Amino acid sequence: MKTEKQKLGAVGENLVATHYVRRGYGIVERNVRYPFGELDLIVEDSDGTTVFVEVKTRRGTGFGAAESVTGRKLTRMRRAATTWLQGRHYREIRFDVVTVVIDPTTGGYVLDHFEGVDDGAR
Repeated sequence: MKTEKQKLGAVGENLVATHYVRRGYGIVERNVRYPFGELDLIVEDSDGTTVFVEVKTRRGTGFGAAESVTGRKLTRMRRAATTWLQGRHYREIRFDVVTVVIDPTTGGYVLDHFEGVDDGAR
């Protein structure tokens, strides 16, 4: 049985997947897990760029959602992405972070999309 945190995360991931599809991206894979890291969402845009997406979902004010993606988290994402890419053909890659803040009263949400968060982060 899923915990409340897992349920909230799944809601956020579904909202983000819909966000990408509406922007013309194709969903490649979801919830790819390795012992050393995970990839919440892998999408591909119309020019063939493979995008690895970290989704952070919070209730209420959502303070800290984007800030919770640390250098260590990006390192784990890169490692998982490198493993996933082995033996696959790809053109370009990008790392995005999308935060979702859900209002517990109304059920409404705010989605913030940060593209290319890995640029310069090592």
